[in-house]
Amino acid sequence: MGLVAEFDIHCDGLPLVEVARSLPEASLVLELQYNHGRRPLFLVTVTGGSRSAIADALADAYDVAEWALVGRAGETRRYQARPALSLEEQLGRYVDDLDGLEALATADAIIERIEVCPYGWRQTGWFADREAFRQFSTFWGAHVTFRLARLTRDGEAEPAGDGLTDRQHEALRTAYELGYFDIPRRASLEDVAAELDIAASSASERLRRAQTELIEEEVATTWPPLPAGST
Repeated sequence: MGLVAEFDIHCDGLPLVEVARSLPEASLVLELQYNHGRRPLFLVTVTGGSRSAIADALADAYDVAEWALVGRAGETRRYQARPALSLEEQLGRYVDDLDGLEALATADAIIERIEVCPYGWRQTGWFADREAFRQFSTFWGAHVTFRLARLTRDGEAEPAGDGLTDRQHEALRTAYELGYFDIPRRASLEDVAAELDIAASSASERLRRAQTELIEEEVATTWPPLPAGST
């Protein structure tokens, strides 16, 4: 039986990390389209953040040559971007074994999700066995900081919302119990923030990140692809 692993790769040189730092109020999920030669196109799904802020972050990114908005659904926007750097230019300062990095593409594993974070990437993937996972963890651990968040056997059930942090759980429960999600709403964002003893802006960000996580876990996996050219 295979393994499912979730792990953090702390590396400033990974693609779009600078963009994630510029958009602390948004979440970024990256897909690499390898059918475009040695420099795969980036397909970036951004949830949260304003369109202008996202546009500025992409325009200023040193590792993005050009980009375009290709779809939108609510607060979620999807962008296609062409990388400005080769693999060596992107990661050469951090990884001195680019052949080993390219070899990971042939490992008996499938990286199912890449979340771009201010510190690097959080990846979730399926691995045929522990040796396949060890190939990833050993390589990254030899060059940058590698931290395992979760490792389970494929097929083991997880409760919905397992990816939420304790603070996100607390924020959702507090908002629900106060009536923030009721129609009509019985509590304001300020009420939720006061109960949590945090600023209203922090409460808003925590709730949005929690809702994004739940959508990505339970809903987004069933969505059909966004139609090309939708806005």
